[in-house]
Amino acid sequence: MRFSTSLLAASLSALALSFPVDRDRDVDIVSSYTVSIPASPPTNPHKATYSSSIVSSYTVSIPASPPTIVPSATLLASSMGNLPAVERLRTSSSTIMPSSTTTAPKSSSSTAARATSTSKSGALQWVGANESGAEFGGGKIPGTLGTDYIFPDTSAIQTLMNKGMNIFRIPFLMERLAPGTMTSALDTTYLSELKTVVSFITAAGAHAVLDPHNFGRYYGTVFTSTSDFKTFWTNLATEFKANDKVIFDCNNEFHDEPSNALVVALNQACIDGVRAAGATTQYIFVEGTSYSGAWTWTTTSGNSAVMGNLTDTYDKIVYEMHQYLDSDASGTSSTCVSSTIGAERIAAATTWLRQNNKKGIIGEFAGGANSQCQTAVTGMLDALAAANDVWMGAIWWGAGPWWGDYIYSLEPTSGTCYSSYIDILTKYV
Repeated sequence: MRFSTSLLAASLSALALSFPVDRDRDVDIVSSYTVSIPASPPTNPHKATYSSSIVSSYTVSIPASPPTIVPSATLLASSMGNLPAVERLRTSSSTIMPSSTTTAPKSSSSTAARATSTSKSGALQWVGANESGAEFGGGKIPGTLGTDYIFPDTSAIQTLMNKGMNIFRIPFLMERLAPGTMTSALDTTYLSELKTVVSFITAAGAHAVLDPHNFGRYYGTVFTSTSDFKTFWTNLATEFKANDKVIFDCNNEFHDEPSNALVVALNQACIDGVRAAGATTQYIFVEGTSYSGAWTWTTTSGNSAVMGNLTDTYDKIVYEMHQYLDSDASGTSSTCVSSTIGAERIAAATTWLRQNNKKGIIGEFAGGANSQCQTAVTGMLDALAAANDVWMGAIWWGAGPWWGDYIYSLEPTSGTCYSSYIDILTKYV
């Protein structure tokens, strides 16, 4: 979701971020922060809580941006130096990390089962789930596999594929994959684990989305070098260029950036970097600022004014938007505003896609395990299906082995939302 997840190990401190009602709005970067370090790790991390220092020099020429919208907000920062906490924190009472009585599922690399997919014809090209774990523990870099972070459980992914899901977004951290500097050689161990999950998914005929879940930050600092970002993407795409079932998601949920023009420039650098690697058959997902919210795409975020200018020689850009159905669209509540809020919040974005001849996907969405949210989610999926000339699919937030009783967990088969939503979701694919 705006959610990206920083699941911190039980011994970690965590960052908390408190926003006013419109959480998809950008806020100005402020020079001072109020520090609040909770005594115990947060439950249900979701959104970015980076304490970010903005680099004053740019490596590209960035044109003037539209006016910045500044809601009142209290930003909470970490005392962990420049290490990022990679999300906003959810406010439900869920327990995320495994407890002393819980056995964490094995990493995907130890799963030997052969992947198979039973996806069927439906109204949308893709329906699937975000598979969290590798982006957890953002307060500990590089961290320890199995303690601070985990890769998705491929047996659980197989269960979702058996139900018909055919796309899985895999969040990870740039700092673990390219440690030290963004242009560094990729870490072979972390890359190997990532490749194992990707290969499992794509061998079954499903699509795997590579999602640097970094919110436009690297080691907690807003990055502005388009050259470095292009190199990162060339390095990563080189590893997957032969697999046309891989999708490259430039970066998760840019927010509070120096300008919208920078967000466009970084997305373009991602596109150019992927193509420079020789990866020419794959889709590229691009995200806007303000957490890439669909409901603010054409209004307060300014995304609609600038994001349409991106170019790709191979014409495979897909605009990824996120949409939650609680009161502030933050994805921190199991209560949906109304039974019709899903369709309402994507309506303007649908119009923008059609008017600009673009393709889109809802890369994160969810609702609570209750009848009003089920109706609202169904309404949103109905609206996407009715506009499948522009909308390619939807990816639920979230699944993954460490979610515990998180309010939106789709992890088979005991996840909070699994029994409430799996049949609703899969009838659209």
